[in-house]
Amino acid sequence: MEARLNPFASPIMGKVFKHLIAANKLLAESTLPWATQEFVKLRASQINGCGFCVDMHFKDAVHAGEEATRLNLVAAWREATVFTDAERAALELAEQGTRLADAAGGVTDEAWANAAKYYDEEQLAALVSLIAVINAFNRGNVIARMPAGGYQPGQHA
Repeated sequence: MEARLNPFASPIMGKVFKHLIAANKLLAESTLPWATQEFVKLRASQINGCGFCVDMHFKDAVHAGEEATRLNLVAAWREATVFTDAERAALELAEQGTRLADAAGGVTDEAWANAAKYYDEEQLAALVSLIAVINAFNRGNVIARMPAGGYQPGQHA
């Protein structure tokens, strides 16, 4: 598969992606647990069909020491026994925040209240921002048809 457009070769899209990368780096410095951030990015990317981001987040997480079993089970997190209740709450919020068009009203009060049991206000703000940023990346990559499989860990760090 050939990309329709190279985001980093385009002056405008390159600038936009650089801002998204900067936002992602800021979020990485938040108190939202690193593993939770990777699970959220991976799950949103799976839902959005962004192979480039699925490849990247899986490889970066494995490279950083996350268990491949947990990463492999992100798509089936409801049935998997390897996630904490806090991670499950974040994954539920990520799913609902990614699938806004699938449910009238967007994110349910129940999903929000469940996440609020485990994350303080700043962590919730980071989680909401993270969901927004990864969805923006996914949409850009899917529209540009960025191919998956060639990512090297840390390539966009």
